[in-house]
Amino acid sequence: MTLAFLNLSWPVVANGFEFGGIYALMAVGIGLVFGVLRLVNFAYGQLIMAGGFALAYGAQWGLPTWVSILFCFGVVLALSLVLDRLVFRPLRTHSPAVMLVATFAVAFLLQNIALIAFGPYGKTAGSLGYLNAPWDIGGVEIKKIAVIAVVTAAVALVLLQLLLTRTSLGLHMRAASMDFRTAQLLGVRANRVIAGAVVVSALFAVVAAVLMTVAVTPQVTYDFALANTIIVLAGVVLGGLNRPIPATLGGFSIGFASGILSGALPSAQTQYLPSILFAAVIVILLLRPNGLFTRGAGALERV
Repeated sequence: MTLAFLNLSWPVVANGFEFGGIYALMAVGIGLVFGVLRLVNFAYGQLIMAGGFALAYGAQWGLPTWVSILFCFGVVLALSLVLDRLVFRPLRTHSPAVMLVATFAVAFLLQNIALIAFGPYGKTAGSLGYLNAPWDIGGVEIKKIAVIAVVTAAVALVLLQLLLTRTSLGLHMRAASMDFRTAQLLGVRANRVIAGAVVVSALFAVVAAVLMTVAVTPQVTYDFALANTIIVLAGVVLGGLNRPIPATLGGFSIGFASGILSGALPSAQTQYLPSILFAAVIVILLLRPNGLFTRGAGALERV
């Protein structure tokens, strides 16, 4: 069964939704930290890499899947809090450029530590490989992971919206994202808000790591999720950097486009996929410099 006007099969469209869901989760984690700290965290992919290695060791040790996922969350959360305490907190009073360079340094440091510790071939996290099996939906075979990725992204976004609108921590995060210094003067506890953002962001990184070991590759290497993170960062800017929902929509959009094009292009031409995506991003930003899903002239805050 095909979509005649696009000459695409339904499984390829499902692949687009699969990548869109995963990239949306990554975009939420990146956008949330930027909203609170005004920090574009280029090391977010390395958090996902650490989660992937944790899953691989969980499978190697024969742990149940749910225990491996908890172990993954513990590793990513601990690493996030350590980086915030040792690197990002001392630099918060410095310029955004200093913070940006710090995230680059952290990213490449963690990447090289993983290369030294685990070698170029890494570890295999294959305990959830059965999710690549197809479901028959209306006569169309769709991989289970495609449905799970979309549902997970939707549920996560709803829960995040409830957190931001129905809890005191969420309200403080929203206030901090609008004006951090004024929010502090009004009684918002900075460290509590930042810790909350770090924890929630780490949770999204864990979910992304679990899904990527199924949807992308079970082989976790030192550069695991690196290319995906760069694409997601472009999507976050495309959607609107300082609001969770526009950032999420931007991540979903570029993930959907990536999944569609990777399935539609002949295998010999998939090397052109990054060029196509980033050329499209440049054109869209020239037309909508504040972001595709934001309103108002000052919606995007420059870093």
